Amino acid sequence: MARTTSRSTSPPNPQSPRNRTPQPLPRRRRTVGDFVKAFLAFVALAVLLVGVPGALVVFVGWPLPGGTPSLSWLQQEITVSTFINVLTVVVWFAWAQFTACVLVEIKAALSGVGIPGRVPGAGGSQMLARQLVAAVLLVGATAASFAPGLSQFGQSLEGNQKPASAASAQQTPGLFGQEQQAAASAADALAAQADQAAAHAGGGNAARDGDTKYYRIQPPEGRHHDSLWEVAERHLGDGRRYKEIYQLNKDREQPDGSKLSEASLIRPGWIMEMPADAHGGELVEMPDEAPKVSEDVKEQISDYSKTGDQRQGGGAQEGGGQEQGGRQQGGGSSVDHDTAHIVLPEQRPAAPEKPAMPQAPAIPEAETPQAPAATANSDSEGFDFGLPEALLGAPLLAAGLLGALGRRRRHALWQSAMGAVGGRGGMQPPTPTGAAADVQDALLVGADPEGVRLLDRSLRGLAASLTEENRPLPTVYAAWLTNGDLHLQLATPAGRPPAPWQLGQDQTFWVLSRADAERYEDVDTAAPYPGLVCLGTLDDSRLLLNLEAVPGIVSLSGSAADRAAVFASVAAELATNGWSDRMTITVVGFGQDLTPLAPNRLRHLEDVEALIETMEAETRQRRGALGAAGHDSVLTGRTGPAQHTRWAPHLVLLAAEPTADDAVKLAELAADASRLGIGYLVGAETGDLPGAAWEMEITRDGKLLAPLLGLELAAQSLPEAQQRAVVQLFTDADPEGSGNPTGPDDGPTGAAPPFLVDVTEQGRPAVYARLVGTYEIIGLETPDGERSPLLHEALALLLLHREGVHPRVLASALWPRGVTDDVRDALLDRLRDWLGNEPDGSPRLRTDDTGRLTLAKSVVSDLDVLRSLYHEATQGRGAGNRAVRGRMLTDALVLVRGPLLADRPRGRYGWLTHEIIDAQLPLLVADIGLALSEFHLEKGRAEKAIEALDAALGSAPGDERLWNELLRATHATEDPARLQQVAADLMARSRARGLPPRTEALLDELLPTWRSGVTAAG
Repeated sequence: MARTTSRSTSPPNPQSPRNRTPQPLPRRRRTVGDFVKAFLAFVALAVLLVGVPGALVVFVGWPLPGGTPSLSWLQQEITVSTFINVLTVVVWFAWAQFTACVLVEIKAALSGVGIPGRVPGAGGSQMLARQLVAAVLLVGATAASFAPGLSQFGQSLEGNQKPASAASAQQTPGLFGQEQQAAASAADALAAQADQAAAHAGGGNAARDGDTKYYRIQPPEGRHHDSLWEVAERHLGDGRRYKEIYQLNKDREQPDGSKLSEASLIRPGWIMEMPADAHGGELVEMPDEAPKVSEDVKEQISDYSKTGDQRQGGGAQEGGGQEQGGRQQGGGSSVDHDTAHIVLPEQRPAAPEKPAMPQAPAIPEAETPQAPAATANSDSEGFDFGLPEALLGAPLLAAGLLGALGRRRRHALWQSAMGAVGGRGGMQPPTPTGAAADVQDALLVGADPEGVRLLDRSLRGLAASLTEENRPLPTVYAAWLTNGDLHLQLATPAGRPPAPWQLGQDQTFWVLSRADAERYEDVDTAAPYPGLVCLGTLDDSRLLLNLEAVPGIVSLSGSAADRAAVFASVAAELATNGWSDRMTITVVGFGQDLTPLAPNRLRHLEDVEALIETMEAETRQRRGALGAAGHDSVLTGRTGPAQHTRWAPHLVLLAAEPTADDAVKLAELAADASRLGIGYLVGAETGDLPGAAWEMEITRDGKLLAPLLGLELAAQSLPEAQQRAVVQLFTDADPEGSGNPTGPDDGPTGAAPPFLVDVTEQGRPAVYARLVGTYEIIGLETPDGERSPLLHEALALLLLHREGVHPRVLASALWPRGVTDDVRDALLDRLRDWLGNEPDGSPRLRTDDTGRLTLAKSVVSDLDVLRSLYHEATQGRGAGNRAVRGRMLTDALVLVRGPLLADRPRGRYGWLTHEIIDAQLPLLVADIGLALSEFHLEKGRAEKAIEALDAALGSAPGDERLWNELLRATHATEDPARLQQVAADLMARSRARGLPPRTEALLDELLPTWRSGVTAAG
């Protein structure tokens, strides 16, 4: 079908993409198979409704006794006849329940009351009745009026709300929306609506006086309120034609005395004059010819029609022809409050603009930053290189990737440790180089873990508050992060939000200030909006679109490379974000290499055919699960008693444009997807995608345009080069992948640490820092009190990264809120002066060829010595000399004085959360304790071995290997009572978790009576 499109020409962006009505889907006529299914469904209904009771009457008769039974009846023997009568009663009850379900479904279909009511305890019976009734009615003469249109993309069924029964074209979306056949029939309806819209655009909007139609706004049903978008959706075939209705009715007095303006919502009882091509039930052309309309309403409509006489011509034409050509222009000055637009927040909550931050040591007045976050936007002076800007400007994505990378490295360490046999490799993860090093630095600089934590707590806290008030979750289309405040844009007004949330600029905005968000505590509730993902920034605001709530497909057009960068960013953030419990991200046409980021979340499919097959099955499954659970949408399943089910979303990212047939199938699947927690983001060359609810375009200059939504964002993307580098970081961290540092030349205990210290008498350092335990520095004078905390923290960061630290990474670690380059450089000058120079005059704080800051070898920490002693004892001189090995292992264990930086001040050293040293140090101490225990047991010195293991357990109390070795060493003392006591201590520490299988097997071997003995001791 030929169709015309219009291009938005708003001044700031003459190249904005097209905005159009949804492309009509190809017609699908009912086939012989449809009639066969309808006939079989009719036969099944007849058998179940008539055949079952008839068979019971004929073959069994009345199962209940004819009179009141006596007490002796309870003492009689249960015969076969009695058993059959009991079963017959059960069958009668089941038949009655099924009959009620059929009546409810038929009534809902014929009366258009919205989603059918639930029969108590029906569950699967009502689902069967719904399917049979749908199959019968689908091929009837009025089937097209029952099936919901795929043009119903402007709506969103949330919680327990029901769509207003304003037109026969919109009846019972919940009934036939559960059947794929209904979606196919809806394509016919949408095609017819598109034909009418095309005729309207060609000049059919000049209404004759006698053809003027009116619509009366319906009262709310449940929590659902009518809107101009939905009125246009039902009666004009396209919700985006709501502006035509607005132009016809603006500033005209309504029956209640108020007027329609774009800054207010429509109210029940208002009257709307409709364009000439409006169609559907409850539209009134001549009040006198509408017998179902009360006299009062007739009079109101008649009076209302007279108020438009003076402006009917110009107004109608302006709202019709002109608006048809330009109605979809985005970025206008008006605010659309029926959620046709994603609106930039205007009103901030009443809260301090600069909330108090966590306490930190005082910073000298001269070093107070005047331009926060400046380090994220400019390169270091004196260095001719920068970091990947895409990740620097994506704090939520960077925080998710950094957190996932840390978890992957910790898992690799523990996995390697628990699988060790006589030693292990991988104590030290490989040091990134080249592009991977730059990307890791960009993650460290750009990440905002505090922002992620506040976002997660705020959303879960909102869900918990709504649960306490017995209120369902509202549908959220988008979230804005603006200057630390969180703005949620709702699909429809949902009343006042629970405290401390506030209403925003209108009823569709709920706002939480950063100060209030910081007071939230962790709550044990499901993540309410796990489908939120960042798309880009507008001014100082960051937009997160809720992909699972979009009423249909979201299309993304642009060049293949630009689309792939946006898709990669969306996939990476969804796979690693911190505000979701669990989800499935299915990627098609790209992202096969992204799966290492989150193998449990990311799934790659080869082609669209496999995707459609998968999603058809899942759509059926989710519909059935929601129906069986009694929920209208996944949102009602994420609060209240049923939240344990979690109702995790499934988000589909299809980078390659589908074929016409596949696009139709995807549109049918997406018609009901938002209710089921499924979102679709689909790539397109030109944006002409059938069934697309929202359209976006990525330009070559990095702009994300969505004129229909009123958006022009600086897009968040992950270009291919940075994507490869991120994936390399994750694959290198995998102990089973190519990044495993253990190789044939590494020896039994793995790769050497990145920095080895001369542990002989001649290797005395010039500056020695004790980090394992209380932080102490030997060889330097203590700086003055104002500068000391920052200088100590900077030195600790450099000592833990002997490979070098980027200046911007150092600045972001010391000043998480941002700092100017001159303040950072001033601190580096002070640090360089404090550390001093080598005997040859070279500074101990240096800059390598890549521009990273490094320390001279004469600046050493006890952690460096600890690693070097263990390496030398197991792979160096101690490997062939028993005496040297014992001495070095003993010296190493003496260095362990407690946890890392035990006395660090509160509010500082937040960058340690990104490190894995807190996992490395206990494993290193455990390895030293195990090696020293083995050394003593070789000579039968069990007490010395126990002493070494006890010392190691002080720093690594949860290491299963140490406990197992302690059991063996204690068994070597040949003291059963002492071994029994160790087993009891181990059981007490394990508590409800129970003992690991290896430990239980070892106890069974060393102390067969340990279970009874521990029980008796308890």
